[in-house]
Amino acid sequence: MILDRRSLLAGLAASTALAGCMAVEVGASDDEIAAVAYRSPGPTKITLYTMVSTQNDEGLHSGLLISASQQVLFDPAGSWYHQSLPERGDVIFGMIPQAVEFYEDFHARETVKVTIQSVEVSPEVAEMALGLARANGPVGNAFCSNSISKLLVKLPGFEAVEVTMFPKNLRESFSQVPGVQTRYRQDLDSDDHKTLLGNQGDV
Repeated sequence: MILDRRSLLAGLAASTALAGCMAVEVGASDDEIAAVAYRSPGPTKITLYTMVSTQNDEGLHSGLLISASQQVLFDPAGSWYHQSLPERGDVIFGMIPQAVEFYEDFHARETVKVTIQSVEVSPEVAEMALGLARANGPVGNAFCSNSISKLLVKLPGFEAVEVTMFPKNLRESFSQVPGVQTRYRQDLDSDDHKTLLGNQGDV
């Protein structure tokens, strides 16, 4: 079942400007998740990714990297993946630095600019975010920003975040959270990312 979905996603990546936004249940086992569990040596933090079209300034997708007792990616309705990283619902486990780099590189391209906003949080808040992401389940088409914003508003310190359907609105309200550090990423890659998804090495 997982392999079939991965094959489907690889094909979709070649035909869409930004691979993302479909609700498919993926159920990695506890053993698979435990085998790749990775804890970042840095401070516990939450990182919001916002993908925006450079052609029409339209918000395309949102993703959330959570660095808690495990570093995971909550990528609701997203279709980025790596063959060695198990996924349950819309949470991808084993997000080591190479996996994070791949995620950023996959989205940043000639037609897509990525805003990366990070904020350090207490271990308790990070663990709360991890628990909420794991409990969320798969997200329907176009509800990426909505599901992330609904998660964030439940966390202490994120009162500035507004529940929204729109990636750019979420980015703007997230920027009001105290301590947010922002960077941007864009490169000259084409929109054809079939090679990135279809011919993967280990991370």
